Amino acid sequence: MKMPSVCLLLVAGQWGQCIGEECGSGGVQTRTIWCVHMEGWTTHHTHCQHMDKPESQRHCFKVCDWHQDLFEWEVSDWGGCVLVPYFSNELTLRTAECITAQHGIQRRKVHCVRTSNRTTVTSRICEFFSQKPPVEQACLIPCPQDCVVSDFTSWSSCSKTCGAGLQHRTRHVLATPMYGGASCPNLTETRTCSSPVDCPAGEGEYQYSLKVGAWSACRLPHHKDALLSGRTTVDFFSNENNTVTLHTHHAHNKYPMSWELEVGYQTRQVRCTRSDGQNAMLSLCVKDNSPLTFQACVMPKDCQTSDWSLWSPCSKTCRSTDLSPGYRLRSRIMTQIPVGGGKRCPALEEKEACNIIGDLLPNCPRYVWRTTDWGECRILPLLSQQDRRLANISILCGGGIQSRKTYCVQVPDDSAPHHRKEVSRPINARLCAGEEPPSAVQHCSIPCQHHCLLSQWSPWGACLHDNCKEPQGKKGFRQRRRKVLWESSSPLETCPHLVESVPCEDPTCFLWQVQQEERCIPTKSPCGPGTAVQNVTWEDVPIALCEADPPPTEVACEVPCSADCVVSSWSSWSSCSHSCSTKNAEGRQSRTRTVLALPGKGAKECPAAPVLEEWRVCNDHPCMVFYWEASAWGPCIEDASMNLNGTSFWNGTPTCSVGVQIRKVNCMKMNVGPVISKRCSDSARPETVRPCLLPCKKDCIVTPFSEWTACPSTCMQGNNATAATQSRYRTIIQRSANGGQECPDTLYEERECESLPVCPVYRWKTHKWHSCTLVPDSVRRGLSGPEEACGNGLETRGVSCVEESGESANITECLQWAGPLPPQSRECWVACKDDCTLTPWSKFSECAGCGSSRSRKRSLTGRSKKKEHCLNEESYPLEETETCPCDEFLSQPYGNWSACILPDPSAPGSLKGWMSHREVKECGQGLRYRAVACIDQQGHLVSPTLCTDSGYMVEVCHIPCPLDCKLSDWSTWSACSASCGSGLKIRSKWLREKAFNGGRPCPRLDLKNQVYQAVRCHSECSQYEWRIEPWSICTINTVDDLPACGEGVQSRKIRSVTSSLEDSLCDQEEMPPRAQVCFLACPNDCVTTPWGPWSNCPLQCDQGTTRNRTRHILRLPASENSACPELVQSEPCVLNSTCFTYQYRVSDWSTCQLGENAICGQGSRLRLLDCIRSNGKIVELQKCEQFGLINKWRLSESCVVDCPVSCILSDWSPWAECSHTCGSQGQSVRTRTILQEAHEEGRSCPNQLTQTKPCPIRPCYTWLLSDWSPCTVEGAACGEGLRRRNLSCVVHWGDESLPQPVEEELCGDKLRQLIQQEMEQPCFVPCPGDCHLTVWSSWSSCQLTCLEGRSFETTGRQARSRAVIIQVMENQGSCPHQVFETQPCKGGKCHSYQWRTGGWSNNERAVWCQRSDGVNVTGGCFPQKRPTTVRHCHPPCTKPFSHCTPSGVCGCEKGYTEVMTTHGFLDYCTRTPGVDNNKKADVKTNSGRLKPGPSQAQDLFNEWTLRPVGPDGRVKLWVYAVTAVGFILILFIIALSFLVCKPSKTTKTSPPPQKPLTLAYDGDMDM
Repeated sequence: MKMPSVCLLLVAGQWGQCIGEECGSGGVQTRTIWCVHMEGWTTHHTHCQHMDKPESQRHCFKVCDWHQDLFEWEVSDWGGCVLVPYFSNELTLRTAECITAQHGIQRRKVHCVRTSNRTTVTSRICEFFSQKPPVEQACLIPCPQDCVVSDFTSWSSCSKTCGAGLQHRTRHVLATPMYGGASCPNLTETRTCSSPVDCPAGEGEYQYSLKVGAWSACRLPHHKDALLSGRTTVDFFSNENNTVTLHTHHAHNKYPMSWELEVGYQTRQVRCTRSDGQNAMLSLCVKDNSPLTFQACVMPKDCQTSDWSLWSPCSKTCRSTDLSPGYRLRSRIMTQIPVGGGKRCPALEEKEACNIIGDLLPNCPRYVWRTTDWGECRILPLLSQQDRRLANISILCGGGIQSRKTYCVQVPDDSAPHHRKEVSRPINARLCAGEEPPSAVQHCSIPCQHHCLLSQWSPWGACLHDNCKEPQGKKGFRQRRRKVLWESSSPLETCPHLVESVPCEDPTCFLWQVQQEERCIPTKSPCGPGTAVQNVTWEDVPIALCEADPPPTEVACEVPCSADCVVSSWSSWSSCSHSCSTKNAEGRQSRTRTVLALPGKGAKECPAAPVLEEWRVCNDHPCMVFYWEASAWGPCIEDASMNLNGTSFWNGTPTCSVGVQIRKVNCMKMNVGPVISKRCSDSARPETVRPCLLPCKKDCIVTPFSEWTACPSTCMQGNNATAATQSRYRTIIQRSANGGQECPDTLYEERECESLPVCPVYRWKTHKWHSCTLVPDSVRRGLSGPEEACGNGLETRGVSCVEESGESANITECLQWAGPLPPQSRECWVACKDDCTLTPWSKFSECAGCGSSRSRKRSLTGRSKKKEHCLNEESYPLEETETCPCDEFLSQPYGNWSACILPDPSAPGSLKGWMSHREVKECGQGLRYRAVACIDQQGHLVSPTLCTDSGYMVEVCHIPCPLDCKLSDWSTWSACSASCGSGLKIRSKWLREKAFNGGRPCPRLDLKNQVYQAVRCHSECSQYEWRIEPWSICTINTVDDLPACGEGVQSRKIRSVTSSLEDSLCDQEEMPPRAQVCFLACPNDCVTTPWGPWSNCPLQCDQGTTRNRTRHILRLPASENSACPELVQSEPCVLNSTCFTYQYRVSDWSTCQLGENAICGQGSRLRLLDCIRSNGKIVELQKCEQFGLINKWRLSESCVVDCPVSCILSDWSPWAECSHTCGSQGQSVRTRTILQEAHEEGRSCPNQLTQTKPCPIRPCYTWLLSDWSPCTVEGAACGEGLRRRNLSCVVHWGDESLPQPVEEELCGDKLRQLIQQEMEQPCFVPCPGDCHLTVWSSWSSCQLTCLEGRSFETTGRQARSRAVIIQVMENQGSCPHQVFETQPCKGGKCHSYQWRTGGWSNNERAVWCQRSDGVNVTGGCFPQKRPTTVRHCHPPCTKPFSHCTPSGVCGCEKGYTEVMTTHGFLDYCTRTPGVDNNKKADVKTNSGRLKPGPSQAQDLFNEWTLRPVGPDGRVKLWVYAVTAVGFILILFIIALSFLVCKPSKTTKTSPPPQKPLTLAYDGDMDM
């Protein structure tokens, strides 16, 4: 059986491998061919013989291994991700919500190419070497985004005022569908409407409207097209005899030399339409004039541009930390301005990113602040300007300030090679603006010299050789010394001499020291002559140095016998009467001894009275005191002998070299003057040379010059432009010192810039206007029948570019340099037979001045004088009037005065001096400025130079100077605060004038508005002392001739030191006794020495302790029976009587004492030390020292007086550029910064750190683009029309004021503005009955594609749409489709969508979708998640008389009560007793029926019927509440009954209740 051939197919298999003996093109490959049934099974190939059998063998190219280098796969970039289409072609409803993304696919192209020339070959060649790369790959696409539309607008009014009509409402697209989302729904809803008024009978059923189409493109007539196909143009500028030359494109002549316009024509369709959309006869629409169907037009020319320029260098030339890419620019120029609606110009500038990663770039240079060395320390005296001139400021010391300059330098990349000189070159400080500059001012101090504080002179020493180690001659010196008490790190002034010497005779450096003699031992009998042993010692001294022979070890003595006279030992020597010897007086001192026992008869007699007193010369040195006087140390000078080769010296500081300081030393005689050096002690001679550190030479260090400031890069307009200059500067980093190289004189250089080219001068040359061109006759006749050639047309003229010399030039030169292009076309009129003809306008009449007007006239000619419509002056005015131009301007002050601006003290152009920071004068005469607006007669703002030179009103002003705080002079010193001992004396200043107007403030004043100074003082305690004469001889009242022995009386004279003063000036309590009992031993009695001094009591005068005194026996009694008196006497130590304690006491500190010339800084404060006896008496300091007290008090310490530092400001910055280039809001600002805040009594900083000055008020000229006009259809009621907008030149003040129109020349080239804007838009005015589109909706808000609220793109999208409006239902078939479009936008937001629901009403509610910004929308929300709009009860309410309540549970109808199951569901409805219910309970008829819902009030009642159990089976909340209230009520009743039944106690009458304190206090503020 033969199979039907329809079901059979020939199927070819894959080609096999290329087989051949050699590689190359001689290979063969085969494949298998099958005959296959449609159902899939294979049959014999003879069944398919009737078909064309495919070839099973072909020649091929056998690939060799070495071919691998000749071919490779070429792979393109992956294409965009496309949504995978559904398997079936129908879109199925999305049942699952897309969470993040959906699957897509992206493709790319893969070719096998030759490596040599990249031509494509068959893929099989490359497949032989490597597998073909994949052409497709899976990708992810964001979730589908449905179309989102707004809510509908309200319904429009009815299309007809009578009978039946239509009304519509529209909505617009907010977001277009993306990534396979649902498409947009219908944007329009239409419904019928009817007016209660019937249309009057007999009124025409249809309206007729003239409808025009759009103008066609401008085109040339056919015959003219043919003529122009190969024509040449006349060049007006090539030769004098206008020969025709063919322009060829040379390099210098690439762009056109002149422009010509061509005039063509355009047509449009006109028809008459009926309100049902049908066409009608044109005569039904046109009454008189036929509509315009053709017009002349300028043939469009597209914008043409030059080729792109080369790319500019990349703005990013180095690798910085911010990772932002650089950019580069290229530009092109316009070579043909678009005319006649030609294609607008593309972008003339292009910008692209470059060096995005920048790994290969060098690192960017860093900019850091550098500083110069600190300047000298300057002390700012607290003096007024007048006092300052009188004072010697150079000697001031103490605290001050020093300043330095800061400058910005570039720190190059370490890896880049650089020259060191380039590193420190100063650059613009703006490059360092990111960092805080280092401080330019700091505190410093100049050390003050301190006074020498000296101790008292020591007593004169013994007469010594000048050099005891090498004693020479018989002359020596006695010396006394004092020492410097003050220890300070500050340099001391040159102190007075510390050693004084007097010459003396027979000096001895070393003496034998004799200790106390032993007792006298008689040689023979118990009394009489004997010997006493004495110890002679020398301590730590070689015996050879003791010049004299040593004293004997035994000395003769005598022990008095019992009746001998007994004499006391010698007293100590009295004080010397003179401190030195003169010719007339010498010092003497004496010593005495007294008779202790008179002799008996025949015994040894007492010595004569003169022998009892001894005198000797003392202080016999002449009254000539010598001392060494040293001058101040000289400067440190070089000394070749002390060069230490720069090693560190003394304290280890490295120095350049060591020098010497020298001073003079002279021997001075007291009160005389210098004497020869021999008169002074050589051992006390001060040193005259000492080593010192020589300061290093410091050369001046200057930065390299900065770069030259930039010269102007543009050409100069005109020949009178002033030559520009450029400057550079350098900064001194270190001043020269100590003989180093001096600084250069030139720190600032200025030079003229290289002469800039003058801008080239080109101008437009206009040719003659061509004749008026009308629409060709053939076109006119074809469109509207035979008609005369007249009416509106266009005339054109050529424009070319010429140089200043008159030579022709490229048009592009004029576009750049020649200003606005003159107009090339204008409308013209060719008069028709019936037109009115008029003469040309006459010239304007003369002006009579500002405010007058001028006029011009014309008149009708020929037949026009008689034509009635020509006499209508509204249509054909014969006179024109305009106001005259006026050159008078009104200057009007504007705005407020600026602050008073003081003149800048620094000369312009000069660099500031070294360390120029200073106290700036902040007062005096300045200028203040007020802007002036210059206004013309029309009230328009014009250039301020027409009214004033500067654009300002300038006025002299004064800033009051600050008045410093003024104090009085110092008062006299007060008396010492201590009348005896150490205290303070004080002087003060008081306030005379307070600081005013920012003057220097007062120092801290006390409560009396005073400042004081306290210094230490000492009042001598014992100014007067008792002078005691020796005791008289002991007088004994003897009876008869008995020996004068036993008790007697002796007296002495006591007087003041100064005999002329009364005794009362001395302390009477301390007056020594004038008389005393004495005792002369009788012969044979025991004789003792006088009592010795009392021994010392313990230091603390402890209770129960005693003190002793002793005496020893000089003569033993003759009889052994008679005893000697006591030899030891004791008495108790009684505080402040027999015993005294001592302690040190210090005075108060003085105020901080500064050097004589110091104002502030380091100083010292001092106090004095007193020795106080326990009874409060002040005694000599030696007393405390004798008792071994150690002074632990510090008597001096360093202190600091804070330095008053006045505020230091930087210089004013230069005035900044104006904030606005035009208008009245412009301001120029300058600023300064605080370098040093005021401190202590320094002058405070002014408040004004910023100053503003108004800028001259220049008019702001700008092009103002009007809004689009409504759609206008020319010469018809509806159809295709145009919306237009105008460009006008306006002037404004740069603020909220309304702009005023002015001449267009003031705003610049209008044509260039026009070609950048769209000035006309096609539009459509629908005819009655047309089905048409609405105007575009406004652009929706910018929206991003987001994932979980985050966007992964920077550019969003916004949409707009046009809806379809149906005016007549019959026209539905001709309706266009609704349209929408999107555009990219910036600043988008992520939006989310959510379902919103309203409240339930009758088991229904509203459900809508809302965007996250609160806008209600359609689309966007996931449909499967839409909440329900109708509510049903579950289970359904099937019980009789039941229905579904709004709360979603079953309830009973009115008149029935619910009976619930234990689970809270309705069991059945029972009739409420007492309620009249006419309805009969018919179970059969009511069982399955749901009644309509009851009223809302009834629902509420049903909700609150007493059902203790809810529908969910739980006890309701109100049940618990009722139970709790009942329980509380029971407790209250029990408590109340208890109180009532309790027996009452008898109580006293209580007083009336007091008003509570809170009420009494209420409102009383004085309590």
